[in-house]
Amino acid sequence: QVQLVESGGDLVQPGGSLKLSCAASGSSRTISTMGWYRQAPGKQRKSVATITSGGSTDYADSVKGRFTISRDNAKNTVYLQMNNLTPEDTAVYYCYCNTAVRRFWGQGTQVTVSS
Repeated sequence: QVQLVESGGDLVQPGGSLKLSCAASGSSRTISTMGWYRQAPGKQRKSVATITSGGSTDYADSVKGRFTISRDNAKNTVYLQMNNLTPEDTAVYYCYCNTAVRRFWGQGTQVTVSS
């Protein structure tokens, strides 16, 4: 089992920045890819960014150039730096990790972009 705990969600003005963190514990030695999804009210959960254990990254088109995903393997933590936020980025952000057995999810952290 792997437990994921997210933090960093907040209310921020348009154009602002936030950095989300997600720390993994438990059977974290088996973790491979980690990433972030988000779910806006009334919409499906969608992938935002992924990062492999080797550091390769991928982003949704809507966040390219604004969001940066990174990870600290020693701390079993994945980060999401979000810059130039817009109201369309408002959502609950969920981190996940893949293991050889299954995918685990965090509980979600709310990001609200509003003036």
